[in-house]
Amino acid sequence: MSVNTPGNKKTTMLAEFNGPAALIEAATKMRDSGYKLYDCHSPFPIHGMNKAMGVNRSNLGYLVGIFALIGFSGALLLQWWTSAIDYPIIISGKPFFSYQAFVPVIFALAVLFSALAVTFGMLIANRLPMLFHPLFSSARFKRFSTDGFFISVESNDPRFDSSRTKAFLESIGGKNIELLSEY
Repeated sequence: MSVNTPGNKKTTMLAEFNGPAALIEAATKMRDSGYKLYDCHSPFPIHGMNKAMGVNRSNLGYLVGIFALIGFSGALLLQWWTSAIDYPIIISGKPFFSYQAFVPVIFALAVLFSALAVTFGMLIANRLPMLFHPLFSSARFKRFSTDGFFISVESNDPRFDSSRTKAFLESIGGKNIELLSEY
């Protein structure tokens, strides 16, 4: 069951935990109980958190590789076309397709396309720019970057029910549980 909020406002439940070990244990229990749309927040990376949450490796590397290959191929094709087909000029007796001279441009375009792919791929994968999220209205959540450990559960999670989710978060060690919604 999902929370029906007026005007379809985004709702999030936030629970605080004692430390990194408690956060990993809680994330494992969240994963095992079937929650999908939750996130863990801590002031530093915690080794093993991805495994505890059941998060798979990102496909962003494949996207970057494909775009690097597109940049590589595009640069090589463009330089071959211009020097061998469109405007062939004999320079110092070199062949029209002298690929050794093309390497800097090929490398530069491969890096450029890779950088663009990783930038826009990361923005899309992280659903950014997200100018506001209900978590930003919590006074306690401001501590997550210094000494707070939190789990947030989105209301559009298939298992989300405000009373049951709150009881579950309390049972796994969550404290100071808040139900936050957009303005």
